[in-house]
Amino acid sequence: MTMRKPSFTTVMLIVGLLFLYLPMVVLVIYSFNASRLVTVWAGFSTRWYLELFRDQQILSAVWTSLRIAFFSASMAVCLGTLAAFVMVRFARFRGKTALSSMVTAPLVMPEVITGLSLLLLFVHMAQTIGWPADRGMVTIWIAHTTFCSAYVAVVVASRLRELDLSIEEAAMDLGSRPVRTFFHITLPMIAPAVAAGWLLAFTLSLDDLVIASFVSGPGATTLPMVVFSSVRLGVSPKINALATLIILAVSLATFITWYLMRRSEAKRRQAMLQDITAGR
Repeated sequence: MTMRKPSFTTVMLIVGLLFLYLPMVVLVIYSFNASRLVTVWAGFSTRWYLELFRDQQILSAVWTSLRIAFFSASMAVCLGTLAAFVMVRFARFRGKTALSSMVTAPLVMPEVITGLSLLLLFVHMAQTIGWPADRGMVTIWIAHTTFCSAYVAVVVASRLRELDLSIEEAAMDLGSRPVRTFFHITLPMIAPAVAAGWLLAFTLSLDDLVIASFVSGPGATTLPMVVFSSVRLGVSPKINALATLIILAVSLATFITWYLMRRSEAKRRQAMLQDITAGR
């Protein structure tokens, strides 16, 4: 029996996966390196994980980045969902093209320009109205919300365009007000897109370096800023340990989200089958 040769698509898939994930595997392996040199293997050791948890600067930066990312993603979901609803549901109104262009502009705007413009805005506001007195977590939160809202709007808008309007119209025909219809009918149907937008905004905020460098102050240093400054002086094995923990956390969060969504979808299908069986 001759073995079947793998197809070109399968080979390209394997090559693509290796290209994406092989560097991460090497990074995880070298996070257990006993040597101070990140490129020289000197035996298995967990010393750099212990050193990482003793580094108060990195731990403080992690906590700061997580808080900023959480609040930025939450606000971006609110603003992005509202913008997507206006762009999709309101077919014609004056300024729709301008609104759509302004909402999606941060997607193509270079981060250097965005960061510089926000810095000039905050400086001008401080000179005019006295706020913000200094740049810190609040200014980073506003800056991250600004560009994360565009990504959320695009994700949610693509889901809104696929919805069947007859369900919402039926609810309003039965006496439901538009606000109640949105929260009880529309929002549950677009919940996966909203969750995906939140996760995307959280990741973008956690990963941002350029914009945060412009709008941050001495009292607020994010994790990418700490990592970048330490890498410029030489890569420390603690960075490998930190990256491994981040990969582990992201993998667990992704698996839990996939499992919950799969279970929810299974329950929904089971409920539909029960309704069909009861109708018969």
